[in-house]
Amino acid sequence: MSQLQQLSDRIISRVNVNLEEFEFDTEPFVNNALDHEKMIKFYAFYGITSRHPLYFNFKKSNIAGSYFLGKCYVGRSAIYKSDIRGDELKRKGDCIKSAKNIPLVEDEMISIMDSLLYKTLVHSNSHNPESPELFSIRNTISAHYANIHGSTLEGCFIGPFATVDLMNLHSCIVGEFSYVQVGELFHREIDPGTIWIKNSNFEFKYKFKNSILDNFVGVNEAYQPRGVIYDFVRSRDQEFERLFDVMHLEPFDAPNSSAINRYAVIKGKTRIGENVLVAQRSFLENATMGDGSNAQENSYIIDSVLESNCITAHGGKIIHADVGQECFVGFNSFLNGRPDARIKIGEGCIVMPHTIISPNMPIEIPNGHLIWGYIESPEDLATQTISLDELAEVRESVTIDQMTFSGKGSVFIHAFKARLKHILEDNGALYKDGENRGHAQDDQNISFNIIQPYRTGERKGLYPSIRIKP
Repeated sequence: MSQLQQLSDRIISRVNVNLEEFEFDTEPFVNNALDHEKMIKFYAFYGITSRHPLYFNFKKSNIAGSYFLGKCYVGRSAIYKSDIRGDELKRKGDCIKSAKNIPLVEDEMISIMDSLLYKTLVHSNSHNPESPELFSIRNTISAHYANIHGSTLEGCFIGPFATVDLMNLHSCIVGEFSYVQVGELFHREIDPGTIWIKNSNFEFKYKFKNSILDNFVGVNEAYQPRGVIYDFVRSRDQEFERLFDVMHLEPFDAPNSSAINRYAVIKGKTRIGENVLVAQRSFLENATMGDGSNAQENSYIIDSVLESNCITAHGGKIIHADVGQECFVGFNSFLNGRPDARIKIGEGCIVMPHTIISPNMPIEIPNGHLIWGYIESPEDLATQTISLDELAEVRESVTIDQMTFSGKGSVFIHAFKARLKHILEDNGALYKDGENRGHAQDDQNISFNIIQPYRTGERKGLYPSIRIKP
């Protein structure tokens, strides 16, 4: 048995033990997702900047086609075409906010052990006061286009297009196209298509109808994805392949204050403003990016206009749409307009994570609205949106169709806007006269380094054990 097969079997057994109470077997997913021959062909790469010193440690792993930035350790894991983004790792002396600030006694590190991450984004916005120096993912499998955003995981399965955000999960299953931000979960199974945000001050919950979810993001018996959104992404996969086939590309012409990642696809009549961040594996075609806007990893902006300071979170897809200034388009949202059914979103709107807008006619959402769920026609706006002013008046609870909100609406809005301001600051959207630098300025000079696996012998398919320190 090859060491690569042994690696897969070890990951399956580790995760299955953690999920035994659910009688959930991860073997069909792993065996149908991983093609060992392809895992031998792809190289991996890591970036270095003056703010991200060289520190990488890989051991007994396959990391085919994956991207790493920041201080990382990977052991006994398979990371396939994933992005491990450590550009927000905290440094010695930084603090994690809790009841009291907790200072770090050493630099924070990402540690991934006994896990399979398949086309997954990991973003190190850590918050765990129990292990402030370690952002860890252990005994976990994540499926196609999942987002692990600032979340530590132990013994979990994350379904296709699911997002876990700023939380800790232990022995949990998160169904496909679910978004969960609830602090901490133990031994829970989250139904597919669940959007759930909860803290001590408020709770937002929505669940897609099965018929809608199955059309856009379904899975087969082996948890392999299918549906409209998967077909949309898969049809553009080849556009990214050419980026990995050549060593040097002519850089896209953008302002000096903006960063266009080497591994982003830029096509057509795309225009980039000042202080714009275009991250790796983002796809722009005939897109207008206003000053301070961004396209985060796995986002698609096609035949669309984003005004200033718009945020397109990881996996957001915007097609034939006009998005007003200071709007947020959440994780894995799908704004699927057409030339004859264009989407217009007013200023200051918040498109909740995993929202689907797929209209059969032109649709316009007024300024300052919260948007969620599934919108197909203007009539759906009455049951899938609420003005932020109206939400701010909620003191106890409100139910609109399938959505339930409880708590103080004003606190929810304040918390959301504070997070959006933080994102803009981190991404360099507010950069001016040398002040407020962020990723759009610091990511302009990333140096990419390539590593490849063993092609023959008993270690065929594994990457050489590498330990690099500054």
